[in-house]
Amino acid sequence: MKILVTGSNGMLGQDLCPILEDEGYIVEETTISDMDFTDKNQVITRIEETKPDFIMHLGAYTNVDKAEEERELAYKTNAEGTQNLAAICKDKDIPILYISTDYVFDGTKNGKYLPEDKQNPINVYGDSKYKGELAILENEKYYIVRTSWLYGHHGKNFVETMISLADKEEIKVVDDQRGCPTWTVDLANGIVKILKEKSPYGIYHVCGSGQTSWYGFACEIFKLCGKKVNIKPCTTKDFPRPAKRPMNSIMENKNILRPWELALRDYIELRCE
Repeated sequence: MKILVTGSNGMLGQDLCPILEDEGYIVEETTISDMDFTDKNQVITRIEETKPDFIMHLGAYTNVDKAEEERELAYKTNAEGTQNLAAICKDKDIPILYISTDYVFDGTKNGKYLPEDKQNPINVYGDSKYKGELAILENEKYYIVRTSWLYGHHGKNFVETMISLADKEEIKVVDDQRGCPTWTVDLANGIVKILKEKSPYGIYHVCGSGQTSWYGFACEIFKLCGKKVNIKPCTTKDFPRPAKRPMNSIMENKNILRPWELALRDYIELRCE
């Protein structure tokens, strides 16, 4: 099977593409520089040339706070760009997998979010990804994979930010937002599992099992790194950001991935090798 991957140079793409190749798939890697998926003609030309059997759409605008001021770019990338891919997949009967986010929810639910729960994004980034979901839903052969609190060795992320701050006199971290930390390697393996098991088309939550707050996440990072840090919990109001965050980002993943603490342990161990 030949799989065309957008955003192959991103944090997830750099882990997923080698794993796909190890599983025997032929991977056609694309980046915004060689196939700008916001340009419909470029999408059509590349897909007609490469004739993929499957498309994995990882490419996205992901700067949550900056999206509030760069609305046009966020929607062009996450909504219009996804529409371009969804349309040609529908026309050519190519299955597509789209990476989405916990930020399509408003965070007001008591309990875990289910794949079928109503979306109600509260920031531009979340809304732009939701619009992308709507485009994908026009197809018959699709997977929408929602993930959350993503970190990996190939990009800027919360884990690396915390480690870089370890020498400060005091660190304050938000303790009233809860979610499911997810390592890109685990997410990649979850995607491959869906593909290999020929799971029914639909929406999946592929995130670390269990849940924590950003403060709890940070405490675990420092514990695994063996660092003694003066870390204090604070509230969302104490740490204002341009974009609103859901207070509850916990998603029901049906144990498709292992506990987030185990993944973080392996991430830290690899990082220190």
